[in-house]
Amino acid sequence: MTEEKIEKKSSLFDFPRNFWTVIMMEFFERGSYYGVMSILSVYLVLSTNEGGLGFSKESVGVIKSTIQPILYILPILSGAIADRFGYRKTLFFAFAVMSLGYFLTSMATSYALVFSSLILMVLGAGTFKPVISGTIARVTTKENSGLAFGIFYWSINLGAFIFPLLLVPILKAYSYSYIFIMAAVGTGWLLLLNLIVYKEPDKPKSSKSLIEVLQGAILVLKDFRFILMIVIYSGFWILYFQMFDTVLWYFKDYVDPTPINNFINSVLGIFVSNPNWHFDVEHVTVINAGTIIALQIFISSIVKKKKALPTMITGIGIGSIGMGILAISSHPFVFIAGIIIFSIGEMTAHPKFISYVGLIAPEDKKATYLGYSFLYGVLGSGIGGILGANLYVHFVDKLHQPQILWIIFSMIGVATIIGLLLFNKYLAPKNVEA
Repeated sequence: MTEEKIEKKSSLFDFPRNFWTVIMMEFFERGSYYGVMSILSVYLVLSTNEGGLGFSKESVGVIKSTIQPILYILPILSGAIADRFGYRKTLFFAFAVMSLGYFLTSMATSYALVFSSLILMVLGAGTFKPVISGTIARVTTKENSGLAFGIFYWSINLGAFIFPLLLVPILKAYSYSYIFIMAAVGTGWLLLLNLIVYKEPDKPKSSKSLIEVLQGAILVLKDFRFILMIVIYSGFWILYFQMFDTVLWYFKDYVDPTPINNFINSVLGIFVSNPNWHFDVEHVTVINAGTIIALQIFISSIVKKKKALPTMITGIGIGSIGMGILAISSHPFVFIAGIIIFSIGEMTAHPKFISYVGLIAPEDKKATYLGYSFLYGVLGSGIGGILGANLYVHFVDKLHQPQILWIIFSMIGVATIIGLLLFNKYLAPKNVEA
């Protein structure tokens, strides 16, 4: 008689309190962040009579091309700091600094003070990032880590969906500054959660010092093929970061949301009397988050057995089409269709990018390479903020030709596809089935 191995399925009840604590932290931190980002670029350029600060779009592009790369590059160092000094201490620093950054931004009106306050905010946010994923890795097992990280990514998008959809419109009706105060409270109260509920995970058997982290950076930067692949892929993320800048400006300047308002209010009228819902700029990023929440599992199931590089290229192609659709018409339903299609491309390409990095990285250095694959965000946001702002001013504000702007960004997506195809043909490791 043979023994049958019974495999226990993971469930929500398998996770300890620390897991749900950091999921709560992630939800509020990301909700606060995306709540602010859903209106930040518009708030900074609106005239003071409209409740904004009246900065030029080019100067806002400089802000965005500074703070977003910091958010992507800092986790590499802060992960080593957390391992060295403890997760709870690192979280205290992160929540205090980011909450202070949001609060100071709510009061700042000069360019220098706003810039400084936002840098403070992303210093906290960038420090926070690796501690949450590190905690999840330490409190889960091989059997339930897949479900755990699925819940983790769901909480990110849920925060990015709910805060701009529900809280931002209410607060904006009073003052834009209240949105930053909301974010300050939304991250500040996490200090209490960290103090009372969060427990320091068991110290890992080995952790990297800052010197070792920097040595890893030198190792990766010397790999010409890997860095070139990251540079090429970052072209797609130049498009992605337009969702928080040029796309929002375009919506504010060109898209009349009346047809959307009429449709939504006709539906709401079935349940309540005299609904008065308004689609506004903060809801643009909600479309992206909502699409991911609704379709990520479905898309992932379709592409899970597909090769990484062709799937990446397909996703980038879909995203480029989505961006190009914005050039067709400023009708709100065409606008929404473009954002949804771009989001489908994003969720198709990016998971496979992570898989592709794992495939082409040297066998004994996979973790190091995956850690530094974040450079796509540094380059995409660093270039995208300044490039998008200057192109918008030239083609939209001056020439009144927004369709040219979206065609240019679509062509950047096409150039990214061509670059990846050439990379795969001439430089990718030949023994990798990617």
